[in-house]
Amino acid sequence: MNERIGTHLTPEEAQEIHKGFMGTFALYTVIALVAHALMWAYKPWIGAGFGQ
Repeated sequence: MNERIGTHLTPEEAQEIHKGFMGTFALYTVIALVAHALMWAYKPWIGAGFGQ
């Protein structure tokens, strides 16, 4: 049976691509969280009230 039907990838190739995607996504998420934390420390946007 052909294991490449539909995606043209073997399960091993698909796992390798998925692993790379998840690593990149995790790095992006960490960078976004750090950026939000730094911005929050500089200028809080929730709970500070209007005009402050």
